[in-house]
Amino acid sequence: MALTQSTSQPPSAGAFAHESGEHWIEPLKDGGHVLIRPLRAEDREREKAFIMRLSPESRHFRFLCQINEPGKAMLDQLMTIDQQHMAYVALAHVDGELQEVGISRYAAGASPDECECALTVDDQWRHRGLGPLLLSHLIDHARDHGYKDMYSIEDAANTYMHDLARAFGFSTARDPDDACRVVHRLALR
Repeated sequence: MALTQSTSQPPSAGAFAHESGEHWIEPLKDGGHVLIRPLRAEDREREKAFIMRLSPESRHFRFLCQINEPGKAMLDQLMTIDQQHMAYVALAHVDGELQEVGISRYAAGASPDECECALTVDDQWRHRGLGPLLLSHLIDHARDHGYKDMYSIEDAANTYMHDLARAFGFSTARDPDDACRVVHRLALR
């Protein structure tokens, strides 16, 4: 499903990622590499630093509102990984420090067979093929865990996510509750 060829294997069916130790070293378009693995409790400060490094526009696109700094309650929610929540983090060495450079996540939706997803890539790491890699792992995990549909709610001006959704075969429609947003939907069957 990935747009970029990967040397990795998809997530193992039925394994809970936070217990299995799965990870992938993925090549990027520019010849660099990132480590992609499930989000862990020890990533909390990296997650906060990642959000703080995002441009105001990227933070708005991710949270559909303007935030300056994630609070404790928001970080608690973002760090939750369980049977209804999954997140894959992309890590890279930047100036001698291991930094989060992207993340994809899903949470169970209102219907038991659907999940809502979100994906964010550090502004400096865009256009290197990281978004498709993160989304591919997330889709595989959701499918392996029985979800039949995946959707995301995005700002209508978020062309990066529109292009990525189109490339993965998501359908797109205006959000009936908010004319400034769109809903991307993918059947996982």
